[in-house]
Amino acid sequence: MRWAFSRNQVEQGCLAVSLRPGALEFAHGGYAPGGRPHIDLCSSRTYEGDFPAAGRSANELQLRRYQCSALLARGEYQMLLVEAPKVPPAELRTAVRWRVKDMIDYHIDDATIDVLDIPPDPAGAARGHSMYVIAARNDVIRGCIDRFESAQIALSVIEIPETAQRNLASLLEPQERGIAMLYMGLSEGLLTVNFRGELYLARRIEVGLEQLTPAADETRQELLNRIALELQRTFDHFDRQYPSVPIAKLALAPQPEDTGLTEFLRGNLDVAVEPIRLAELVSFDAEVQLDAAGEWRMFHLVGAALRQDNKVP
Repeated sequence: MRWAFSRNQVEQGCLAVSLRPGALEFAHGGYAPGGRPHIDLCSSRTYEGDFPAAGRSANELQLRRYQCSALLARGEYQMLLVEAPKVPPAELRTAVRWRVKDMIDYHIDDATIDVLDIPPDPAGAARGHSMYVIAARNDVIRGCIDRFESAQIALSVIEIPETAQRNLASLLEPQERGIAMLYMGLSEGLLTVNFRGELYLARRIEVGLEQLTPAADETRQELLNRIALELQRTFDHFDRQYPSVPIAKLALAPQPEDTGLTEFLRGNLDVAVEPIRLAELVSFDAEVQLDAAGEWRMFHLVGAALRQDNKVP
């Protein structure tokens, strides 16, 4: 999603910013000439007061030299799967508005809409194909823009965690095979499947670290079983929908502490399971120091910072 601000920018690449009351988090990255992704800024600042106070921190950090993106939080948008309308590209957004008007709980005129196409399966080219529609209330988008304007940070793109995760998963894709990635947030997990750099599937799993971490052994076992069952069902469904896109492995995003999830999934899924660290995927400048908890906290901001201009959103 793009909202252009006319302000001269100095640095190349994208600065992904999370601007919330009391906290400013940011990551800046790009791609070296050989294609190697790198991150040269990745940090956070706390502040007291309203959003102009965050602007003072941004000014001290010289963040206004960058083209910035915001990352919407869970609950600020919906991601809806629809059949792609057979219309010219210029009419696509109008057509999908009609498709989703009964799928959201507010009037379509109050919605900001963007689309994320899923490439058709080459083996089923005669069939129609699906696409994701990202819908957010206009007042949510306006509120996001107002926060950045109050902080005097130039905002050009609004991202969502699904596309940020896609950016990181694409760095792991094996030749001509798909890659699944699972990120465990506090309240839920986010599962994505990539193929050829495109996002084919995104879904939420309603178990999070807040449930797993303090759980007693018996309860933890039930939660782990639930996650594994949801994952296996999703992979089976994906295999039926896209038989020409085999999933090579499931990459587990960093976690702030060991929950036993990795070993459990390795013993209970039909796909290889591999835990990853951000430092294995991207090059960090020497000044950027992230432990496992930091990689977990900054994971999607780093992914948003590795946005490529030809990707939509």
